[in-house]
Amino acid sequence: MKKTSLGTGLSSLIPNKLNKNKEINIPLQKNNFASSDSDEVMKIPIGNIVPNPNQPRYYFDGDNLKELSESIKEHGIIQPVLVTKVNGDKYELIAGERRLQASKLIGLEKIPAIVRLATSQQKLELAIVENIQRHNLNAVEEAKAYQKLGKEFNLTQEEIAKKTGKSRSAIANIIRLLDLPVEIQRGIIERKITEGHARAILGLANSEKQRALYELILKNNLTVRAAENKVKEITVHSHKRKVLKQADPYIQDLEDSIQQKLGTRIKIKKHGVSGKITIDFFSEEEFSKIVKLLK
Repeated sequence: MKKTSLGTGLSSLIPNKLNKNKEINIPLQKNNFASSDSDEVMKIPIGNIVPNPNQPRYYFDGDNLKELSESIKEHGIIQPVLVTKVNGDKYELIAGERRLQASKLIGLEKIPAIVRLATSQQKLELAIVENIQRHNLNAVEEAKAYQKLGKEFNLTQEEIAKKTGKSRSAIANIIRLLDLPVEIQRGIIERKITEGHARAILGLANSEKQRALYELILKNNLTVRAAENKVKEITVHSHKRKVLKQADPYIQDLEDSIQQKLGTRIKIKKHGVSGKITIDFFSEEEFSKIVKLLK
């Protein structure tokens, strides 16, 4: 399948420096869309604006939205929303979801808007990139937005990283959050746990253990570090149980004997007539001592 690139004017839509506490004026350059020589701001009835079906954001913090509505009530809307004409007198929102929602809260009848011609692809680009760059999305919404960029445009994680100004590992890590059980994802959205907690939970492969740790984090108000330590504890215990269950008594005795002579941890893995012996050391002194004994 041929890869589709994001719009050539996309770089102009991404500010170099962002302040997540302020509305950001996105430069709307002529080449971003097949559009006119100038941008005309017009007042559009709020009731005539329909949602963008590709809007990745579906959770809005009530307090932050109320703060924005009070600001709009006091100072008005400084940055117009961006819309595209659809059927009749209806317009589809491209960018400015928070401004629109806040305007509805204070009962505004009309909102300043710039009308542009835009394809479905361009609307998807703007909806996702605007939210990501404004840091408006929670971690789950952001993960779904990246996933949609990959599916809709057939982009690799490396390409998504380049488009959004993030590292490939950051893209991969956040998309992994979608592997968590739905109730844990809901916990991220509702800010019951942080993204750091969620990443710690991902350290457990079993979904039942993930749910159990999630409940433990909520019950005991565990920090991210405490959650990470709990994952290590669970993992080590599980490994020990597995080893004890499968251990060959002869191999165990042999490991114990060699450990006593070398004074360090020994692991023997034997498969039929082949295998390997692993000798651990934790300092230069131990390393020198082991080498001397082996010689």
